[in-house]
Amino acid sequence: MEEARPPIDRMFEIVTSYWISRAVYAGTALGLPDLVAGGPKTATELAELTGSDPRALARLLRALAGVGLFRADEQGRYAATDLGDTLRAEVPGSLASFVLMELGEAHHSAWGEIVHAVQSGQPAFDKAVGKKIWEFFETTPVMAAHLGKAMGGLTAMVAEAVLDVYDFSPYRKIVDVGGGEGAFLGSILASHPAGRGVVFDLPPTVDKGRPAIAGAGLADRCELVGGDFFQSVPDGGDLYLMKWVLHDWNDESCVEILTNCRKAMRDDARLLVVETIVPDGDDFSPSKIIDLNMMVLTTGQERTAGEFRALLSAAGFTVTRMLPTQSPSSVIEAAPVPLG
Repeated sequence: MEEARPPIDRMFEIVTSYWISRAVYAGTALGLPDLVAGGPKTATELAELTGSDPRALARLLRALAGVGLFRADEQGRYAATDLGDTLRAEVPGSLASFVLMELGEAHHSAWGEIVHAVQSGQPAFDKAVGKKIWEFFETTPVMAAHLGKAMGGLTAMVAEAVLDVYDFSPYRKIVDVGGGEGAFLGSILASHPAGRGVVFDLPPTVDKGRPAIAGAGLADRCELVGGDFFQSVPDGGDLYLMKWVLHDWNDESCVEILTNCRKAMRDDARLLVVETIVPDGDDFSPSKIIDLNMMVLTTGQERTAGEFRALLSAAGFTVTRMLPTQSPSSVIEAAPVPLG
């Protein structure tokens, strides 16, 4: 039992857990899961392919095998496990870009300034990197590409979870506000052939999504529209979506975004917010750690059910349902309060 372990053992594990995550970053940055995809290889072979010291790489592989990413055969050749395969760059739902983004030097250094974030109430990223996180992505094309791929991989997982608990079939036109490159709405439309949709985000972002939407055969049912949700959002939708948008912003900005959604909606339309809900009480929840990441990186936060109700009420909505999913995200459905 966990409680039977000495507190010092449990604390040691907590304190050193970032060693494991950084080792995972190193293995991903070196492309090890991809290099063994065609067949197992020895540490010496992998060292030659990655320009690494053979003994040092063997130690890294041994550690990563110890946490389940690789396994070695009797000849000392390493192959990736199912867990390690999640870090292959081009597999569906790959987490490789997520690892390279979240554990890369910029994000890692930002977490090194968490005390600053707690004391100042301001993002640690700004202090550590010297610019806001969105400016960083705009000026760092490699990391911007990782962001797009990371969100695509994570979106594929959460889309399946959302589709399991929510019926989109009643809605003929779905507007995905802050929909990125269209992966989430694309998954919904693929599952509901009668539906049509609009992906709304900044112009450079939606432009990146056009090839994927066309490649999925959705170009005739999915429009990609560039704009700024702090100014306005497209009107005429039966259902408005926002996935992982509100947690990027403080309450004031969220109310502004939500109010613009309300202005675009008919009274019989619905709003669907997909976000992590922080539970009450002291039990562990991934949402509480995700919330710290938002504090370190942005002015946003993860919110409790009560905080979501208050936020939506301030923008003219009433929460009708909150549905948990098999992912860390939940589905919050809200109806607009009739205007006038």
